[in-house]
Amino acid sequence: MHSAYAYPKSRYLPQNPVDLNAREERERLSKSALKGFFRLTAAWKLRDDDARELLGGLSSSAFYEWKKNPDRVLEVDRITRISYLLGIYKTLHIIYGDKLADEWVSLPNRNIIFAGRTPLAYMLAGGLLSMQTVRKLLDARRGGL
Repeated sequence: MHSAYAYPKSRYLPQNPVDLNAREERERLSKSALKGFFRLTAAWKLRDDDARELLGGLSSSAFYEWKKNPDRVLEVDRITRISYLLGIYKTLHIIYGDKLADEWVSLPNRNIIFAGRTPLAYMLAGGLLSMQTVRKLLDARRGGL
């Protein structure tokens, strides 16, 4: 291959993505993911019903059990949802000050994606794909894409 098309030499190597289908990986990530999620819901001042919906429609009894005891193994879908939400939280705190970062999801937004709704309403209505869209939007604003 011509050297002009070769990947530049660097001390950084691309990492393989985590295999969430592997139970060991989900066991390793689940407890900290849930703890992070519940901290996020407190920072964003989410209603429990909204938090349950963001997790994919979790029942009330399971939600309160998970909140009390986050030591469990989550399914791929729930870890992915939490990952998007934590990424959104982190990026908001990079872009904005803490106060606006924590209020942003609950503020009406004129971006064409949200059509005047709050980002939270958009994510509640659209689920996982909407979370992915919000994450991409914020990463792009941050300059990460």
